[in-house]
Order: sequence, then C-alpha cells, then structure tokens
Amino acid sequence: MIKLFKVKEKQREQAENANGKPPVKKQSAGELRLHKDISELNLPKTCNISFPNGKDDLMNFEVTIRPDEGYYLGGMFLFSFQISPIYPHEAPKVKCKTKIYHPNIDLEGNVCLNILREDWKPVLNINTIIYGLYHLFTEPNHEDPLNHDAAAVLRDNPKLFESNVRRAMAGGYVGQTFFTRCI
Repeated sequence: MIKLFKVKEKQREQAENANGKPPVKKQSAGELRLHKDISELNLPKTCNISFPNGKDDLMNFEVTIRPDEGYYLGGMFLFSFQISPIYPHEAPKVKCKTKIYHPNIDLEGNVCLNILREDWKPVLNINTIIYGLYHLFTEPNHEDPLNHDAAAVLRDNPKLFESNVRRAMAGGYVGQTFFTRCI
C-alpha cells in the first residue's frame, strides 16, 4: 500500500516535469508561517531586515537594529536568525553578530531574551522577537544577565556602564576585551 502512494507521487512529479515546468518545491509548515510573519512585519524605523542568501532562503535572515535612544544610541547591531522547519513550535535561533558590551548579550553573541527560551509560544512571531531585541537596547536588564560583568556595572555604577558602552561602540577596550567600532 505504501508503495502505491510513492508511485502516484512519482507519476505526479513526472507529469509536472513533462509540462516543461520546474518541479514545485513543497514548503514546510514553518516556511509557510515564516512567509506570513515576514509579510506582516511592522518594524520600527530603527530596524531593518535583509536576506543575505536571497529571497529563496527565508529561513535564514539578518536584522539590523539602530537604537535611537538609551545607552546604545547611534550604534548599529546585526543579528542573524535561523528558523527551524518546525517553526513556530520551536523558537528561532538568534545570534548577535556585532560584538557588544551588554548585560543580556554575551561576547559570543548569545542573546538572553525570555521569549527565545522558556517563554516562547507558537502565537509569538518574528515581529515580537525584533521588538524584544530592540527593547534590550532601550532597557538592558541586569537581573537576567549573560554578561555578568556588564550586568554588575549597570547595577552598581550606571555612569561607568554608560562610559563602557560608549568606549566599546567607538571601538576600544573594556577591561581586557576589544570591541570593533559599531557607530
């Protein structure tokens, strides 16, 4: 019985190819949902989305965030998004490609955002994640850190934290760590 279905599917593919049309690539449920999410994006003017691998690869894209307020004002931060075929049942994998001095983003680019971990729900979408990332720049959270040193400085000495952020964004050392210019 199973072989019968495979034969029918092969016949259908051959019929499509015989019409001179390229075979139609089936989209996963994740690709369909992602396509919907992207078509409904309502990004703030400070955020931009791009597809470095072209529009044929929607499952991997980049988002640039340019905060217009807060400690990170004037900076430009690039995030990569990798979307699973079972999206939205699994949260996207998000990495910050810009080395940054931030309590919620470590030096390897891992992002501490609750909706990318334990609070992820299939009703959330790409728009929600981008707004969450933007919020990390306007309101960094020292209570849930990945970079414990930056979190301690933010908590104990906000003026020094601001100075460290400016030094890192201008391209320089904070402690023993060098940051590339991102202003």
